[in-house]
Amino acid sequence: MYGAVKPLLFRLPPETAHDLIVRVLQASQHDVVLDVLRRQFVVNDDRLATRAFGVRFPNPVGVAAGFDKNARVPRALGALGFGHVEVGGVTAEAQPGNPRPRLFRLPEDRALINRMGFNNEGADAVGRRLANAETPEIPLGVNVGKSKSTPLEEAAEDYRYTYERVGDHADFVVVNVSSPNTPGLRDLQDREPLETILGTLVDAGASPLLVKVSPDLHREAIADVVELAEDLHLDGIVATNTTISRDEDLRNSNRVEEGGLSGKPLEARSTELVRFVASRTDLPVVGVGGIFTAEDAYEKIRAGASLVQLYTGLIYEGPTIARDINRGLLDRLERDGFDSITDAVGTDL
Repeated sequence: MYGAVKPLLFRLPPETAHDLIVRVLQASQHDVVLDVLRRQFVVNDDRLATRAFGVRFPNPVGVAAGFDKNARVPRALGALGFGHVEVGGVTAEAQPGNPRPRLFRLPEDRALINRMGFNNEGADAVGRRLANAETPEIPLGVNVGKSKSTPLEEAAEDYRYTYERVGDHADFVVVNVSSPNTPGLRDLQDREPLETILGTLVDAGASPLLVKVSPDLHREAIADVVELAEDLHLDGIVATNTTISRDEDLRNSNRVEEGGLSGKPLEARSTELVRFVASRTDLPVVGVGGIFTAEDAYEKIRAGASLVQLYTGLIYEGPTIARDINRGLLDRLERDGFDSITDAVGTDL
């Protein structure tokens, strides 16, 4: 079905197509429709279940932040077979984001470039939606970012404001200081400002609390983030966000657009950073970047990821992607003699 619809969607501007998909998913969030979707897409097998940061996940495959910015469709995404969804990024202030166009396809490269700029309805609106919505059947994470208008020196209180409005409705919270699309945001990855932000959230009671790192950081800087996460008793690390680097072999003309690159060109780099982080900590690692197939997910799991997330793969592969990956993971567990997905985590370290 998606093979027939995809060419039509790809004729639309990327953001228009995305908004249309979200509206369709939102309209499907009725029990009868969700039950039909679950029967088609959910893979129920205890071998896929795992626990991370005190939360049980029915399978390790989740939707990354950016797809459902305003927490409109978590129940529908669960019915498509995903084991969790991370909504957001949410900021303290509602903000329109950067001017359009700000999302670009690179079909030949199986990639996207975005410079969205944390466009979202703001912490108050998203918090109210989460409070009033039916609880999804899968764990829900909330990705929190800094409002564009907030000075860097006031970032900690900005993050705290957002957390205090969405945190009660989240199974875990992810601090985003690594998006390339908010001016100055990545400066907050330096140890001193990051320690202030994370410490403020810990003091506010944020738990489970994770931090998302950039693939563009030097290894020494990533090691510093890992050390800080352990010092502050955080609960996990998400590796990685999008990248501002561009490989020379990118083919599509949109490669010149500014913003964060996601998809296949990021796959190997993100897997290596998952391995780098996992080799330096016992904290759970969430692997993100370039996941399209079961083998892509399995490589990250064997590299040390307890959970994996995708976004670009969903755009290119369609709504069967979680089901296909989970079925493929079961095949690989049987092939390699593992009793559960947990047994496979970090076996290549």
